[in-house]
Amino acid sequence: MKMHKLLLLAVACTWAMGAAAQWQWTDKDGRKVFSDRPPPPDIPEKSILKQPGGNRPTRAATPVAPAASDAAPAVAAAPKAAASAAGAGKDKELEEKKAQAEAAEAAKKKAEDEKIAKAKAENCTRARAAKAAFDAGKPITQANAQGEKIFLDGPARAAEAKRIDEIVASDCVR
Repeated sequence: MKMHKLLLLAVACTWAMGAAAQWQWTDKDGRKVFSDRPPPPDIPEKSILKQPGGNRPTRAATPVAPAASDAAPAVAAAPKAAASAAGAGKDKELEEKKAQAEAAEAAKKKAEDEKIAKAKAENCTRARAAKAAFDAGKPITQANAQGEKIFLDGPARAAEAKRIDEIVASDCVR
């Protein structure tokens, strides 16, 4: 019984370790952000101050320069001025990447819309063929739950005709 309690205590202690997982970074406005989730991808690695486990972050396995200390704001002011001058080039790169991402997303959406339109056209063709068969007055059979073929009687035929009409109305819109 003692071993059971020790195991339960060990599990409870390790479970609580997840609460200690904290990320800390400075956002683009210079404010410190604390979160239990990683920063967004647009936050540069040099702005990440802390990650879970206490290690410095390495997103792409590249060396990272140490973060500027809060105790030396005068020393940090000069690099910020240089960074703002170099930021114009980074902004252009960011805008280009953003435009490429938007173009890729638009292409993906267009491909998805084309796929949906193709499926609707195929459904429309099938529904019109089924409607023609129903309108011809031919006997229609369907399989029941046991796999046996049964002929549709009056109410079942009317319900199936209504369903086909709804499919034609929704998928055959041009």
